[in-house]
Amino acid sequence: MTTDRIHLTGLRAHGRHGVYDFERAQGQDFVVDAVLEIDLSRAAASDDVTDTVHYGELAERLVAVVTGEPVNLIETLADRLLAVCMADERVAAATVTVHKPEAPVPHTFTDVAVTMTRTRDR
Repeated sequence: MTTDRIHLTGLRAHGRHGVYDFERAQGQDFVVDAVLEIDLSRAAASDDVTDTVHYGELAERLVAVVTGEPVNLIETLADRLLAVCMADERVAAATVTVHKPEAPVPHTFTDVAVTMTRTRDR
């Protein structure tokens, strides 16, 4: 069981996701948190970035999804982001939280978020 984790939190990007036309037209900021479960012992021993998930490159791929093709639901967006995280075979599991702090909710709120986890079948 892997207990090592890489955390990438607070990744902000402007996307056009939502069920309402104005959300698609104007867009809004989304904030992504990703946690990858991965054995980091090889990277720790080698001190070589190729032995781990390069979090800068991961951030670029996640931002490309957020700024890319619009979806209605942040659940769908989270699922697409999870696919990016799980693309590296070394990742045993990933958890993604998509925050939609500007969601069209007619009441005062701090955040709306969806969290999803996927585990690799081994």
